[in-house]
Amino acid sequence: MDIFDKLMILADSAKYDVACTSSGADRKSSPGKIGSAVGCGICHSFSADGRCISLLKVLMSNACAYDCKYCVNRSSNDIRRATFTPRELAELTVNFYRRNYIEGLFLSSGIIKNPDYTCERMIETIGLLRGEYGFNGYIHAKAIPGADDALLYRLGLLVDRMSVNIELPSQKSLKLLAPDKSKTAILRPMGLISEKIKEKGAELKKYKDERNFAPAGQSTQLIVGATEENDYQILKLSSALYKKYGLRRVFYSAYIPVADNPLLPAVTTKPPLLREHRLYQADWLLRFYGFEADELLDEQHSSFNPYIDPKCNWALNHMEQFPVEVNTASKEALLRVPGIGVNSANRIITARRAAKLDFEGLKKIGVVLKRAQYFITCGGRAAQGLKFKNDSILYALVSEKCRGMLPSEQLEQLSLFDFQLTREDVVQCLSGQI
Repeated sequence: MDIFDKLMILADSAKYDVACTSSGADRKSSPGKIGSAVGCGICHSFSADGRCISLLKVLMSNACAYDCKYCVNRSSNDIRRATFTPRELAELTVNFYRRNYIEGLFLSSGIIKNPDYTCERMIETIGLLRGEYGFNGYIHAKAIPGADDALLYRLGLLVDRMSVNIELPSQKSLKLLAPDKSKTAILRPMGLISEKIKEKGAELKKYKDERNFAPAGQSTQLIVGATEENDYQILKLSSALYKKYGLRRVFYSAYIPVADNPLLPAVTTKPPLLREHRLYQADWLLRFYGFEADELLDEQHSSFNPYIDPKCNWALNHMEQFPVEVNTASKEALLRVPGIGVNSANRIITARRAAKLDFEGLKKIGVVLKRAQYFITCGGRAAQGLKFKNDSILYALVSEKCRGMLPSEQLEQLSLFDFQLTREDVVQCLSGQI
């Protein structure tokens, strides 16, 4: 099997991991331009300074020894198998980089023979890139649960970011669908990575030449919709992971049915993309807005409202905390107002030092008054002509495409093409302002 055939197979096998944010595209060379692009395996991520960078997203091997029921690469699945040698993958990465196809590598793998052997092959590949080829670009590697601590430590010294995929939110679900995995085997390397990041960070302050360990931190992925866990359980788990292990990001992946199995949703079932979207919005509230998981959901209300974002839903359930006076409220109070994001809150605090703010001033600052106006006052006055009953506010906050579905019609699966995106939708996607 030649290198391109291996790339096609192993890049396709890696597409279910959502730690990168979009897929690539094929672009042929044309007169007056330099280079071209091949879509297989190339995806996009974002650097800390906001630049969009291209990554080669690929598996070391899809010949996995495990038989996880939800995974397309499970050992019992009849698919084409391929495995890169460390030299093949290192040369492929460097050649892609030299042609300006990519800026970095995202490397994962099925379990080849056993976790230790798999981790050794990944270390050999990245060692070739860093040493022999002098590749100094971004590398994100998946830590292999069950691998020896010494191997994980060596891997962390070579890469920029590491991640350990939890995938299923509970030990019960792991036992049911991934009997070869355990909660302990997954959390142990996560704890090791967290510990080594802290240790190396402290050493770097003392010794400038000390090698760093996974300087971009670690992340994980949770599959949404494959098992019976509700949004509350998933969000509680994410919150605990952020606090205990200092994760940079938890990624949520709507389950895509790949096989008929009585333990899994039917193949004809649509991926729960809207549910995934609400979890990402709630995750943003945990990381940047000071919310706790128990504030957004509880045992009695264990799923997010599909019609409105989690922040609006929380505000409607806590109207006793509103309205907020924008000219005197603390930053923490402002961040709880729908339509006021982190950037908007900072601008409000800066602007009100010079003069009192009114609704027109808030609009110029970037506050989304379409939502915020129901929860704020300016100089003690509310916006004119507004009705402040929960039902009327809910109707106003729900997007026009969903109003006809309130309350009896079935909400359609989230689609990229059913409606025209507004400027507000685009800004929210790019900035995360809720």
